[in-house]
Amino acid sequence: QVQLVESGGGLVQAGDSLRLSCAASGRTFSSYAMGWFRQAPGKERNFVAAVTRSGGFTNYADSVKGRFTISRDNAKNMVYLQMNTLKPEDTAVYYCAADSSGYNVGSDPRNYEYWGQGTQVTVSS
Repeated sequence: QVQLVESGGGLVQAGDSLRLSCAASGRTFSSYAMGWFRQAPGKERNFVAAVTRSGGFTNYADSVKGRFTISRDNAKNMVYLQMNTLKPEDTAVYYCAADSSGYNVGSDPRNYEYWGQGTQVTVSS
């Protein structure tokens, strides 16, 4: 089992950057594939990015490709989401998620067993 805590959200202007962090507990963090999802008010939770357990393979939603970068540090039990050139449509609560398969970088939230509580990102125009 793994527990996840996100941080790093905030209020920024369009064009700014933010880095979200997700701290994971548990000795088996390196065996989990990790993903980021986001949910805007009144909308469903959407895939943003994911990384395999080794960090060797990543996947991104088309809407963030080229602007966001997911990475992980297994020695520190951390996963990050670097967000550049933020847009107002990026405004949402961002969630970190873990998948015990280790290799899944898919967009289906049902494949992720563990979730953090979320961190708010607000981008003003």
